[in-house]
Amino acid sequence: MTAPHRPPAPPPLRLDQVECWIFDLDNTLYPASCNLFAQIDIRMRQFIAQTLKVDLDQAFTLQKRYYRDYGTTLRGLMLAHGLEPDAFLTFVHDIDYHALPPSPDLARILSDLPGRKLIFTNGTEKHAENVLARLGLSHHFDAIFDIRAAQYVPKPNAESYHRLTSRHAVDAARSAMFEDIARNLIPAAEAGMTTVWVHEPHHADWSGDPGAHLPHVHHITDNLTRWLAEIVDARRSAVP
Repeated sequence: MTAPHRPPAPPPLRLDQVECWIFDLDNTLYPASCNLFAQIDIRMRQFIAQTLKVDLDQAFTLQKRYYRDYGTTLRGLMLAHGLEPDAFLTFVHDIDYHALPPSPDLARILSDLPGRKLIFTNGTEKHAENVLARLGLSHHFDAIFDIRAAQYVPKPNAESYHRLTSRHAVDAARSAMFEDIARNLIPAAEAGMTTVWVHEPHHADWSGDPGAHLPHVHHITDNLTRWLAEIVDARRSAVP
């Protein structure tokens, strides 16, 4: 059977024309080298082992298989085992947030960046609030769109992006999306968003992401704060 034809994605918007900035949370708003997600990774494995009565090696295999096949480990557990999601989400996000240093420079840049700013995460709103509070960014975002708002359908499912844009009246063609996982930018680019891959090339990659040699990645940075600062400076320079 021939695959359905997809029209080519529109070219990326000039960054001085962006009106809505959409940010993933983990390993995007803070450096992946903080290793916060390592705690979540371990707790997912523990939850699977306890719930499915398997050893940690088997749990690890299932965890990564479900992530690869379903977008998130949680989605795989829900579809393959009928798991109720709240217990899983509560358990895996019971972590120590002190691994995150405050980010006053990023807070300043976000204050100076014109336009709406949204969080789009496969985690929970509570987890996002904890991260933002620790980073000192709580007052810089207009909304958090979490896994519950997505009805537990995670990125990179296009359905989740449609729910985000519908709920928050986002014009994809006037938006930019930031992600540490390159494959999560595919539906964003197809919807017409300008995409930015936030990637530390020498850090262990929890996502197993293939890289940025793909047309849906419009920009790449290994330093979100510095990259946004350049955008803010360019916008100021453009004002007569």
